[in-house]
Amino acid sequence: MTQRKTRILTGITTSGTPHLGNYVGAIRPAVAASRMAGMESFYFLADFHALVKVQDPARVQRSTLEIAAAWLACGLDPGKVWFYRQSDIPEIPELTWLLTCVAGKGLLNRAHAYKAAVDRNRGEALDDDAGITAGLFMYPVLMAADILLFNADKVPVGRDQVQHIEMARDFGQRFNHLYGEPAGKQYFRLPEAVIEAHVATLPGLDGRKMSKSYDNTIPLFAPKATLRKLIASIVTDSKAPGEAKDADASHVFQLYQAFASAAETDAMRREFDRGIGWGDAKQQLFERIDAEVAPLRERYESLMAEPQEIEARLRDGAERLRAQHATPLLRELRAAVGLRDLSQAAGTARKATTKAAQPQFKQYRETDGRFYFKLTDGEGKLLLQSVGHDSAREAGQLIARLKQVGGADLRHVESIGVHLGEVLLGHLAEGVAMDEVAAVLETFAEDAA
Repeated sequence: MTQRKTRILTGITTSGTPHLGNYVGAIRPAVAASRMAGMESFYFLADFHALVKVQDPARVQRSTLEIAAAWLACGLDPGKVWFYRQSDIPEIPELTWLLTCVAGKGLLNRAHAYKAAVDRNRGEALDDDAGITAGLFMYPVLMAADILLFNADKVPVGRDQVQHIEMARDFGQRFNHLYGEPAGKQYFRLPEAVIEAHVATLPGLDGRKMSKSYDNTIPLFAPKATLRKLIASIVTDSKAPGEAKDADASHVFQLYQAFASAAETDAMRREFDRGIGWGDAKQQLFERIDAEVAPLRERYESLMAEPQEIEARLRDGAERLRAQHATPLLRELRAAVGLRDLSQAAGTARKATTKAAQPQFKQYRETDGRFYFKLTDGEGKLLLQSVGHDSAREAGQLIARLKQVGGADLRHVESIGVHLGEVLLGHLAEGVAMDEVAAVLETFAEDAA
């Protein structure tokens, strides 16, 4: 069996137009991380979250398009990572409700965003909850569902978001304890926060942190002429050409450093020591940024001209992700909380005495692109591991045939594997006898009869 890769999940806020600060602080490092070996990366457009702050439908749609195009233009490869839109996964809001039913209100009362909103109201002598929506209050539960649905191992966040990861751990642990006992079933892995302590932050046009809130941003894909004009408007001191300038105190230098190599940065620092004029420094900054951004801008403009292509990529990512991860887990969770097929409780006497834990087939796709299935007993013990198949349909047809015929027509050939007729199914798990597999398969055939 292939060892499970470490799952890294990153939510991408879909509000506003991406700017240079977003690129340096989030997009560029995340795209680089997505290429690391041994990682399974999940990147989602958090459009449900955007509704907490934005009530302009056109803005939500436009921002989602721009940000999806930006990440794709900057090199995120949907063929190597999971790239999807939050609202395309209906299992996320369903899991949100399941978690809501185990989440402590007292814990949600202590969420930073909610407390800050209450404090603002008190400062203005308003009712504690004036203007506060249930969406803001329940935001941590939705975020927990984003994470727990895909059993993410690590979630990169800033320090202000660590509390949300701790909440996700709390909700997952409560669910495991409430519905996993007495068998000790762990439906959810407990995620770990990866604190982005050294995330690069860029100064904006006025020297404050580049932020849409300050209206001091430089759009990532601004046309070349606009980029030049914006860079020329960056606030500087009044030192004339020839006067030495403090590079570390300069917003122009900080921006240059974020895009330049170590050698280029050292060279620019020497220019500052020699008294480079602000006009020349800004021109060099423009040229350095444009050299990196120009090819990305071209790809971005091509993507924005074909929004249907972006839509298709997002929907494809969501459909594959639902089939492989979300839908199977929600099926388990629904059964765990009692949202079950009523006919199972009103069947024959034989079915009524059947153990709650049933053997099952689990179908999935591996990183080699092929489709596999495995047979486990009621306690989750592996009995049979399939060989790879070219399509999910091919694997599914074999599962259906096994459920229909039970243990009939099965034979085990030493060193080769288990066959159904002339078809090689796979291999017995270590220590498992052929009779055990045949007996378990008979239960499927009896249920089908």
